[in-house]
Amino acid sequence: MPGPDVRTLLRNVAIFAHLDDAALVGLARFVEVREFPADAVIVGQDDPGEALYVLVRGRVKVVLYGESGREIILSLFRAPGDFFGEMSLLDDQPRSATVIALESSTLLILSRADFRTHLKVHPRTALEVLGELSRRLRRADEVIGNLALLDVYGRVARWLRELAESDGEESAEGVVIRQRPTHQEIAGLIGTSRETVSRALSELARRGHIDASGKRILLRRSFLLAGDDRG
Repeated sequence: MPGPDVRTLLRNVAIFAHLDDAALVGLARFVEVREFPADAVIVGQDDPGEALYVLVRGRVKVVLYGESGREIILSLFRAPGDFFGEMSLLDDQPRSATVIALESSTLLILSRADFRTHLKVHPRTALEVLGELSRRLRRADEVIGNLALLDVYGRVARWLRELAESDGEESAEGVVIRQRPTHQEIAGLIGTSRETVSRALSELARRGHIDASGKRILLRRSFLLAGDDRG
């Protein structure tokens, strides 16, 4: 089986999209391709931050664990070109969270030394990284606001609408999401239990807002347009 086209993959990474072909070829020489089996810890919280990771295929989650062992999911990465690990490359601090493969996954790995060599020649990449960090900070602010202001029903409804925007496919009845996360993953993302997520989704289905079957879920157009995230 042939390996991935590293140059094309790098072009799909937001922070490298501005590079010309020659720069991408040069950057690709530094990149290592590595496979991780399902449930593998890719990086651990407090590990040294020595590399940037780019998703080629698969799904990974970024998590924190409470003292009781409760898992809080900060992010799910599932699109080729999604990346993580950039913070530690810039501030020399340990990893701020643990990243785990949800399924067999392929990632590109760029070491800190090679990343900094690249930045010396292409400083615009640093600005692109700062832009991405700003977007993620704004997203974190939205999540904190949702936790403080919305009940569980509202958080599930808001999350479904956001998923429709990022991963949905238009249909005659609304928007179809073909690979929704599990109830446990949704619970970790919105700060509640799996059982509560199941009840909220069942209630949305009872009201005719959604139609779920396996990993597939249809969000009715009336639900998407309502924009009412209150319980």
